[in-house]
Amino acid sequence: MLAKKTYTLRSEGLIISESLTQDFCSTSRRRNRRIASYATVSTTQKTDKKTSQDSDIIKSSLLSMILPNGKIMSKHKLLIVEDEIAILQGLIDVFIFHGFEVDSAEDGKTGLAKALSTHYSLILLDVMLPLMDGFTICNKIREQDKNQPIIMLTAKSSEADIINGLTLGADDYIAKPFSIRELVLRVNTVLKRSYLQTSQTPILQIGPMQIDTANLVQLNSENPCSFSRRELEILHFLQTHCERPVSREELLEHVWGYKQADTIETRTVDIHIAKLRRKVEVNPKQPQWLVTIRGEGYRLNQ
Repeated sequence: MLAKKTYTLRSEGLIISESLTQDFCSTSRRRNRRIASYATVSTTQKTDKKTSQDSDIIKSSLLSMILPNGKIMSKHKLLIVEDEIAILQGLIDVFIFHGFEVDSAEDGKTGLAKALSTHYSLILLDVMLPLMDGFTICNKIREQDKNQPIIMLTAKSSEADIINGLTLGADDYIAKPFSIRELVLRVNTVLKRSYLQTSQTPILQIGPMQIDTANLVQLNSENPCSFSRRELEILHFLQTHCERPVSREELLEHVWGYKQADTIETRTVDIHIAKLRRKVEVNPKQPQWLVTIRGEGYRLNQ
């Protein structure tokens, strides 16, 4: 039995095409076993080779959800807040295809109400929304829950807008038009990291600054800085490897959990470093503690 769906989102330059083969065999040995034969996801700019890579990644993701007894692993619950109906429906189908339970909202006010009243494994949050923008929603969620995983979807790709979203506590951002391959990868890595236990010490020392890693706040200051969990993970990793520079790719792999980080195009690391410098440096333009090693990456001086 072959079920095939195709969605074309021309307004965002995004094409989603999916094929899922389900094979239900009559023999008792193979009864109720679900086989995902292939899936392809591509943007209009992708080459055939890139599409093949996307297919392999998605196929691997699907198969990893199938247990030896043929049952599907328990679902994560995802909230998607997006006002463009074509994009919203396409994303809903993609994530249902990946085994998620999906809830949705088409405006900011409804999205916030759902986010504050229901527990979600992760929230995909558009920035430009009617009734209430994504930045405001993110801020209000963080007032109630500092650990809720949030990824922002935004057509605003300027550094100022990205920094604004990350400062309000978003775990990551993805600029439109985006690759479904990259979106699925980032959702999975954020979810994975949200359930991992960190090995950070209770107090993190950066130069003269002391940071309470349990409460995500600077100690012994009249105007203490607050930190996101991701920012402390970056500082902790850099401190652990303070004897050498750490590359962007290494941070993406070990802090964000991305595999094959050298193939990912993102300025997430640079933006987080810029935010951190504004908190830990007296003069962020001339950093003393969190320094750039040209051609190598970043190093934390001790």
